[in-house]
Amino acid sequence: MITILGIESSCDDTSAAVIRDGVILSNVIAGQAVHERYGGVVPELASRAHQQNIIPVVHDALKQAEVSKEDISAVAFTRGPGLLGSLLVGTSFAKGFSSALNIPMIEVNHLQAHVLAHFIKEDKNDTNQPAFPFLCLLVSGGNSQIILVKSYNEMEIIGKTIDDAAGEAFDKCAKVMGLGYPGGPVVDRLAKMGDSEKFTFSKPRIDGYDYSFSGLKTSFLYFLRDELKLNSDFIEEYKNDLCASLQKTIVDILMNKLYLASEDFGIKEVAVAGGVSANSGLRNAFEEYSQKYGWKIHIPKFAYTTDNAAMVAISGYYKYLARDFANHDVTPYARVSI
Repeated sequence: MITILGIESSCDDTSAAVIRDGVILSNVIAGQAVHERYGGVVPELASRAHQQNIIPVVHDALKQAEVSKEDISAVAFTRGPGLLGSLLVGTSFAKGFSSALNIPMIEVNHLQAHVLAHFIKEDKNDTNQPAFPFLCLLVSGGNSQIILVKSYNEMEIIGKTIDDAAGEAFDKCAKVMGLGYPGGPVVDRLAKMGDSEKFTFSKPRIDGYDYSFSGLKTSFLYFLRDELKLNSDFIEEYKNDLCASLQKTIVDILMNKLYLASEDFGIKEVAVAGGVSANSGLRNAFEEYSQKYGWKIHIPKFAYTTDNAAMVAISGYYKYLARDFANHDVTPYARVSI
């Protein structure tokens, strides 16, 4: 049996998970509410909170999995990309854990981990994993990418945002409307009660499979500015319709490029990953495209959409099978591609 302990600390969630032979045994996440008052993640506060949370979180993960430290075959950790201070906490813990138990240490690319979350098994009979090759739309606060996934360790970015990510567009537009942080989930909730055809916002004209969301953000801002001059209560009166129209625009932009890639590469196996994959509008669009174009779609459980250690642990599992281990002089990196 191969039992992997996964550690995730790339941003503001401290998480630990245990996976045995590809099957999830536990996935514990501790969030950080301290950032809400600042309207975004404060790196220094995040790293301090990780230091407080990591030992209790690992303890809970082992307890829920009903395994002891001595049962762990290797410890996998997020090396990057992410906030450097936060990553240092997870990396340092992994080094100490590895040294104390004399077990291998496995570095994991955070972006690849989001993609490989689709291979987490709920039980040994779970066979609902994508077949290679497949396309994966990775959408989060910092990334909007179309990835051609050829194997567990071979991925190619064929499209990416040239400016803002989709998650940023959600959050920044929500902030303009006074919806708080993070704004994406609030927009999603209000959009369900609104008319998605009420307002029209600009969509970029970018060649190939790349994305752009800065123009949409500017269009949204100027639209609100002009309407507020005429009606100071405009946002409050049309909040649901604004959210629905904004969400539809972002989803349309994402899906149009993904469809283009699917047609050009002749691939009908399509997945979505990352924090924005929790968005109901995007999930519904995947279902519609599946019925309309014959896609076999893979949508992650909500627990695996945001940053979590289960995706780190499953990535570590496949690296363990390939004997791809890290040296103890490894250092985290803030920026890196797949």
